[in-house]
Amino acid sequence: MNITLYRKYRPQNFMEIAGQEPITRAIKNSLRENKLSHAYLFTGPRGVGKTTIARLIAKGVNCLKDGITDSPCGECENCREIAQGISMDMIEIDAASNRGIDEIRDLKEKINYQPVKGRKRIYIIDEVHMLTKEAFNALLKTLEEPPSHVMFILATTEIDKIPDTVVSRCQRYDFTTLNKDEIVNMLTDVAKKENINIDKESLELIYRKSEGSARDSFSIFEQVISNYSKEDIDSKKTQEALGIIPDEILEKFMQLIKGQEKKELLEFIDKLWEDGLIIENFLKDFAYFTKEEFKNNNLDVEFVLKVISSIYYILNEFKYEEDKRLLGYLLVNELYKSDKKTVEVANPVRVVTERIVTEPTVTEPTVTEPTVTEPIDNNISLDISVFTQKWADFKVEVRKKSAMLAAFIIESKPSRIEGNKLILIVPNEQKFHQEKIMESKNKQSIETTLATFFNTNVTIFVEREGEKHRSQDTFVNKVIEFFDAEVVEKK
Repeated sequence: MNITLYRKYRPQNFMEIAGQEPITRAIKNSLRENKLSHAYLFTGPRGVGKTTIARLIAKGVNCLKDGITDSPCGECENCREIAQGISMDMIEIDAASNRGIDEIRDLKEKINYQPVKGRKRIYIIDEVHMLTKEAFNALLKTLEEPPSHVMFILATTEIDKIPDTVVSRCQRYDFTTLNKDEIVNMLTDVAKKENINIDKESLELIYRKSEGSARDSFSIFEQVISNYSKEDIDSKKTQEALGIIPDEILEKFMQLIKGQEKKELLEFIDKLWEDGLIIENFLKDFAYFTKEEFKNNNLDVEFVLKVISSIYYILNEFKYEEDKRLLGYLLVNELYKSDKKTVEVANPVRVVTERIVTEPTVTEPTVTEPTVTEPIDNNISLDISVFTQKWADFKVEVRKKSAMLAAFIIESKPSRIEGNKLILIVPNEQKFHQEKIMESKNKQSIETTLATFFNTNVTIFVEREGEKHRSQDTFVNKVIEFFDAEVVEKK
């Protein structure tokens, strides 16, 4: 029977886990000292080891040879059945398919059953964020006080969708993507065992495509070797198999951007389209190429930030556009769009505009949302210096969770504290970034990371540098918004 390489080489003990050292160390210590939690919450990107480590916990708890251990034997009946996914004491539930309250009620009825062969019944609920609100509510009491013979391990790729009441009842571990060396070393070992001759440059390309996911890297690896069965594989063959854009094409596109050759850029994009290249993939490859060129000190930081943020804005904002060639056109427009226009308001609202400009000048923008005055329980004083001193490190932490979110806050900086509200400033031209940060999901995610990183609870509000006060006149504001302009005093 043929099985995928990912399943064939799935780690069977903690020593085989690639990456996640802090997590594996903590869990091994808990197993060794028999100080396990009744409920765990594993969060992080897909394919980075959440379910694998959950299974290893099940082995460590139920190993028949060595008792509760951080080094399960892998040979006893319980270890073998858990590895095969057929153990009656390890129940894996896909919340995407079993997301309703009826399924959770059924689970609650069965948890009173004693383990069949092991010490504990381990419930692994994957994609737990897919549960309905009612299902979460039904699960809460069980999570808080499960029977002594039961352990829950919840796994999710979208922690923001998990109710705080559930998070608070679990011991949480945040998984990260694997780095290049971890992926390359893992695939090098597999290639040796499978007698596959593939060069390091190819494995680095596979890492690039996998975006740090171990499972995806195995799938991409198999895709490459299936194209060149029993052949030596070099980077050129890997590029062809994966549709990766050669560096010389990316370099040409870079030179056209630097030279502001708009017409040539559009013709270049048309040629890519005619050659059958997928524009989304091209733009992602170009973003990666730009980042690598910056690491090699070949590009200015402002240029890099502008290019990468523009690419991901286009990919996100127009992902449902049918004619994908237009994504390239939109990128060119985004890179070279003209500055904001200044608009004079017409005579019908002349009196209103004069009233606006004769008001006392305000040098600092005022937040119009009500200031929160209720005291909060913080372990540190709410002083702006606490945030400014470690803001660069905080942005690195955000990037570990979401590259997209990191791109939105890349040029942000803490401005001041109002009550328990942290006011952030972004450059005036980054209206899009301001809006994206303040979207409910993104805002919540940033605030959650802030709470963890700075050990204090704050809400955030984003302003743009030099942002003007709005008039209280509704009609004038509509004119301003329509023209994306500012009101100026007529001389």
